[in-house]
Amino acid sequence: MTTKRRFPAVLFLLILTTFSFANGKSDINDDSNKTRSVPVLQIPVIPTEPDQLKIFKKAYPDVIFESEYDESQEDWKITLTVPNGDRPRIAVLYWSNGSLIPIEELPNKAQYWTLLYHYDFNSPLADPADFTEEQIAAMKKFGSNESRKNGAGTPMFFFDIIYDSQTRAALEKHIVKTTFLGKSINIHERIKAPLKKVEKQILELSRSDEEIQKFMNGLYHNEAYYWRLIANTNRKSFHSLGIAVDVLPKSYGGKQVYWSWAKDLNPDTWMLTPLKNRWMPPQSVIEIFEKEGFIWGGKWTIWDNMHFEYHPELLYAFLEESDNK
Repeated sequence: MTTKRRFPAVLFLLILTTFSFANGKSDINDDSNKTRSVPVLQIPVIPTEPDQLKIFKKAYPDVIFESEYDESQEDWKITLTVPNGDRPRIAVLYWSNGSLIPIEELPNKAQYWTLLYHYDFNSPLADPADFTEEQIAAMKKFGSNESRKNGAGTPMFFFDIIYDSQTRAALEKHIVKTTFLGKSINIHERIKAPLKKVEKQILELSRSDEEIQKFMNGLYHNEAYYWRLIANTNRKSFHSLGIAVDVLPKSYGGKQVYWSWAKDLNPDTWMLTPLKNRWMPPQSVIEIFEKEGFIWGGKWTIWDNMHFEYHPELLYAFLEESDNK
């Protein structure tokens, strides 16, 4: 049997080193190696889909959301498909930090708020007596005509495709007449089911709650669909979409119900109107509305205590925020 002889490793290294020096080069000491770069394979990194997009998917489950990263805009392109018989509505919007705007508005994105702002469904109203001078000044500026006309605002592009409200003629095809708490009301067909859920719970509660009974007996009428701009702005009101509901009593009992009306009387101190001097629906009514995806205008800086607005995306955002705490 023959045995293969192993080449001594030390001898091999010695020969290799000698050969390198003999050729005038040394891989160990050659200065040229210090500047030699090794090519690195560049793998493009695509950002992950905005996590908050899933909130919109929950809030509008019948809508198809398709996302694709647009490298040219460095933003996510969202294609929305909204059911509409045999002719679904389709729109392409860009995420733009949650404002969902068309590509032509990306240069103006600073003018638009994110759609998922923080609305606390559990917090009590802040007492105006506790406001600081800085807060009062900020509220006064926010409520000024100049700020409302030229300041940033809620972009309507997403809502226009959801509710088909780009034009009055298109929108009115979706307006239906119904009743709410015994009063006639015109609303968008998409909010009929959640509003009926609100009504059912209020009626059930009224059987045993005297405050609710008094509230219902004192109702004058409801207002919802009304095509118009928000006062002192160039933006459509959510009443123009038929998804905002004003609950109006027969009497405000000498109390203030709307910040702008209070501002007309007290231009410099409207934001300090004590809570006891503001007309409000019963707290249980507010909570029922909120549970079904409506936000209450009484919690806004520019308060509107008769006003409820359907925004299920804000409810889902709040629930997720609460779960992550």
